[in-house]
Amino acid sequence: MFVFVCAGCGAGVTAPLSQVALPAHAHQRFGNGLQLPVLMEPGTFAVEPEPWGPPWRRWEEFEPGEAEARGVHAPVYALSDGAPGAIVIAPGDIRGTVLIPEERGSACCGLDGADGPNLACEACGLPVASRIDDCSLWQAAWLAPGAVCRRSVEGTDPGPLSWAELMAEGRGVPLFEPITRWGSPPGSGDRWSWSPQWVAAAGRALAHLLAASEGRAVAVPDGLAAEMFQHALGSLLPADPPTRRAVLAGPGLPAPDADILLVPSHPQTGEVWTPAASATWTYSVPLPFGVWLRLVFPEPQPPVVAPRLMPDGVLRDDPPPPRVHDAFRIDWAVFKHTLARLEAARSPWLRDILDPSTSHIHARNS
Repeated sequence: MFVFVCAGCGAGVTAPLSQVALPAHAHQRFGNGLQLPVLMEPGTFAVEPEPWGPPWRRWEEFEPGEAEARGVHAPVYALSDGAPGAIVIAPGDIRGTVLIPEERGSACCGLDGADGPNLACEACGLPVASRIDDCSLWQAAWLAPGAVCRRSVEGTDPGPLSWAELMAEGRGVPLFEPITRWGSPPGSGDRWSWSPQWVAAAGRALAHLLAASEGRAVAVPDGLAAEMFQHALGSLLPADPPTRRAVLAGPGLPAPDADILLVPSHPQTGEVWTPAASATWTYSVPLPFGVWLRLVFPEPQPPVVAPRLMPDGVLRDDPPPPRVHDAFRIDWAVFKHTLARLEAARSPWLRDILDPSTSHIHARNS
């Protein structure tokens, strides 16, 4: 396990933490005026390998080849000129810091970190982190990479779970969630919505599906996977055969035999599940494990013990969560961010999808 300390004076600024993979929705902006929950599980941290945060540079300001050297293969609106390696933690795991009130940023309801760090080391005053809690953003604390240092500490860190242990644990991401509007008392203004995590996961996966398609039609499994992807694929790819087939694959499933595999990524290591060498496939599309699990094994609604004033042993069937009747819409921003960082984005037809002058059309149709 690790703690992070101030680079200026060495004072601790976090609780002990274990490293996990950066969530696909780490930089997601969801809806307008909505209150999103905390991004990270307590006691964990993740690292953003790319530069992130201010200052930002418009695409037109980059020299030829400069963006590609950073792994960005198609035009984007802007790229960060900040330092890589920002560390994200749950706000409750921050220690020994004070707020810098004048660094509120451009937020409308809370803090967004747009002006740089807004938390300073309590001991020496060095700005060390950005607290994020504005509407439509995931609540988090982002530690500035040059302002903190990582230190090993004693503690129980069992290491990453195996795929079999993850399957036994069975922690899936709910398909629908109640989202609270900013400023409303908990529960009073909740509106059931497609889970922001599913929307972001679909955006990332769609970018990989397009890269795997090589410009041909792609068919995904019937059911929820089709609800997530087929409309977008149909609007972005030709309908004429030949068609590439995508199937769900992963631990506990039969050996796959398809062009494209929809597979889980490990929530702790980020490792993408790989089938046995004997399997036949050409491209693996990663999905967060909790999303993949619910695609493969839809969440059951088991009977539960009845409350008091009922005979012992009586079970009841709780009604399932409300069904959202809005059409599923992928997160277009996550999609564009992912696609621009795939080498396939050098292809002219994929660059056209990312073109700012046409991307709003694709987003509306997806």
